[in-house]
Amino acid sequence: MKLYKGFKSAKNAALLTNRKLKNHILKKVKKGKPLKESEKRFNKLEGKTRFKVERTFGGIKSWFKGGRARYRGINKMHTQNLMEAICYNLYRSPEVIASNCKN
Repeated sequence: MKLYKGFKSAKNAALLTNRKLKNHILKKVKKGKPLKESEKRFNKLEGKTRFKVERTFGGIKSWFKGGRARYRGINKMHTQNLMEAICYNLYRSPEVIASNCKN
């Protein structure tokens, strides 16, 4: 069984329960049924972590056309992903260094 989307569903909850994992999947608004205040707080807290991960993949996808298989074979694709990650870190490093400098 695989995860379906990045939001709450019965299939995702069952999969996580079977594997004895905590459910940190964001809650989704249904038509005509707004989220409870506790669900909004949960989404906000979990979204902070998700943002950091999603931003990384989004940057790789937009800057380096990542998310597209250019090679066949797991070893070649692994190398492609490593190279994209290295490039992302090099691209972001001046900004990270500058933000950590004291004025």
